[in-house]
Parts: sequence; C-alpha cells; structure tokens
Amino acid sequence: MAAGNNSINTNVGALVALQNLNSINTRLDSTQNRVSTGFKVTGAVDDASSFSIAQGLRGEMKAYGAVSQGLANARGVMKVAEAGATAVSDLVGDIKKKVVELANAAITTAQRSILTADFNQLVDQARAFVNQATFQGNNLLSSAAATTNVISDIDGSTIELRPNDLIAGLDTFSGAADVSSASAATSTLTALATFEGEVNTALGNIGADTRRLNFQDDFISKIADAVEVGLGSIVDADLAKESAKLQALQIQQQLASQSLSIANQRPSVLLSLFR
Repeated sequence: MAAGNNSINTNVGALVALQNLNSINTRLDSTQNRVSTGFKVTGAVDDASSFSIAQGLRGEMKAYGAVSQGLANARGVMKVAEAGATAVSDLVGDIKKKVVELANAAITTAQRSILTADFNQLVDQARAFVNQATFQGNNLLSSAAATTNVISDIDGSTIELRPNDLIAGLDTFSGAADVSSASAATSTLTALATFEGEVNTALGNIGADTRRLNFQDDFISKIADAVEVGLGSIVDADLAKESAKLQALQIQQQLASQSLSIANQRPSVLLSLFR
C-alpha cells in the first residue's frame, strides 16, 4: 500500500475538506434564500430561461391589471348611465299621469294650472337626471355623448359603449308638449310615448353593454389568475422540500467544518517525529 505524502506546505486533506465546505455553503446559501423569499428563481443567475419567462408573465399580469382597471371604470360609467336612465324611466310614468289628468276636460282652470306646473317640474327633473348621470366626466346620456372604446384585452381589443342621447329626445318631447287644453294634452300623450320608447331603448342598450363588460371582466380575471398560477409554478419554491434540505445542509456544514478542523491539525502530527 502506497503511503500518502506528509507535508507542512501542502495539506491535501485540508484542501479537499475546504472545497467540500465551500460547496456546501454555496448550496446552503441558495436554499436559505429560497426559504426566506419563497422563490426558487429570484434572478437570471438562478435560471436564465425561467427568469426570462417569469418576467414576461409578470409583465402580462400588470397589463391584465390595467385592463381590469379600465373595465372597472367603464362599469362605473355604465352604472351611472343606468341609474340616470332608470330614474328618467320612472319619471316618465309620473309625467304620463299628469298628462292624462290634464287630458280631462272636466278639470277647472285652477286645477289645470296646478297640474301644468307639476308637469313642467317633472320634465325639468328628467333633464336634471340626465345631466347628472356623469362619471369621471363621461355622460352617455347627454347630447355630447360619443361612442366610448374601452380596452378589453392586452392585445388592444376594445368594447364599444354606445351613446344614448336622451337630452335630444327630451328636447323634442318638451318642444312638442302642449297641455293647455284637454285635446292638446291628449296629443301630447303620443309625443310622450315616443320619448318613452327612446328611454326604454337606452335602458336596453345600457344593460347589454354592461353585461358585455361584466363578461369580459370575469374572463380577464380568470386569465390573470391562470397566468399567476403559471408564474408560481416557474418561480415558487417548495418550502417543505427546501426546509428539509436546509436542515440536511446545516448538518453537512457542521460535519465539513469538523473535517476541515481535523485536516488542519494533521501537519502538527509531524512534530512528534522530531522529538
């Protein structure tokens, strides 16, 4: 059996023990980082391809967040528009009641005056409802309303929110309305029916556009969740596995340190040869 070289200049055992300790320390640092951050890939150094894919997915998640925010704002616009159109629709019933009462030739002049004042007040209130149906400066019921394109996906797709100009319809009705006599009030009922139809059409459009927004927002939310799950499968660490590995490496570190200590004491044995 060949005898090993004994030297005080080159301690091979200590070098091997030190290399082993350094290797363990490197793996221990990596495992500790995974346990503390919860990620197995924290940078390009850990895994260049996985980190690149993860960064792309993070960008998509931010984009989906922006789309969801835009859809939420659009739902706010539609919610206010729906409230305004519904309030006008409810008011049309009250206006119709007043017009029918004014179409009664048996009422007195004083009664007609009171009912006419009520009628005019209701028409003014309907106009106020439409003008107040504004969300962040956007009013889909006003004469200035235009088609609003809302970003619905990260590819730039949009959803159109249709304008529903109730002011124009209200102006037409109020301009044609005449309740000064029973016969005039009877004719006014026809004009009111036309405006009522416009209000109902607006409610239908608003309801359809709102449902489309809700469907798209729900879809985007599910897509964003799927992307997040995919990102997690790439970068998230298995903490149970990493914790077990951490304990094992800590024990290996202790043993490697002891081995290095023993190897470092080996040259001192040579002193006994010179006694």
